[in-house]
Amino acid sequence: MTLGIKPTYPNTGYGYIQYEQHAVSDNVFKVKTFTEKPNLELAKTFLASGDFLWNAGIFVWQVKNIIQAFERYLPEMYDVFSADKDKFNTPAEKEALQSVYPLCTNISIDFGIMEKADNVYVIPSSFGWSDLGTWNSAYENLQKDYLENAVAGDNVIVIDASRCMVHAPNDKLVLLQGLDNFIVVDTNDVLLICKRDKEQEIKEYVAEVRRNKGDQYL
Repeated sequence: MTLGIKPTYPNTGYGYIQYEQHAVSDNVFKVKTFTEKPNLELAKTFLASGDFLWNAGIFVWQVKNIIQAFERYLPEMYDVFSADKDKFNTPAEKEALQSVYPLCTNISIDFGIMEKADNVYVIPSSFGWSDLGTWNSAYENLQKDYLENAVAGDNVIVIDASRCMVHAPNDKLVLLQGLDNFIVVDTNDVLLICKRDKEQEIKEYVAEVRRNKGDQYL
């Protein structure tokens, strides 16, 4: 069972859950598909269809069921943990996990199991959820001034700017003037300035940085 959040805009940083329209129980629906981080056009299509929810990554399951799912869909990972299962919940657990973890496949629960399993259900939910995985989601959750700027940083001065998301180190003076609807993120070695409505393209900007500068700034 997973909780799904009704999407409010076509965010490409979230996973999407498509579900059957007929409930199998009170507010419980069978999941048809999981789609992780679609492109913008696909996200717009999902939003317009009305039968997709954001994947909140909040799951409820019986232990025996998720273990069976690992055995079926991620058998190599299941075997690795099974080899040391007698050490779990004992003083030897920490050492066992330190040896087992590096042997595991680098894959999310969504790709590894949830997209493949046929016994997944969703409860459409409405509460103050955000995974804070984007600067716009941070903007939505931060306190704003009277011009709707969200500022994280002790020495940021904003003049005639509105609807901006600003993040800067506390020991650095940043003065912002005249911008509307921008993301401004200043770190020790990187300064990002981009329109908030272009945030969905940040992955492309990161790829451009990697092509030109390698991974040293990522």
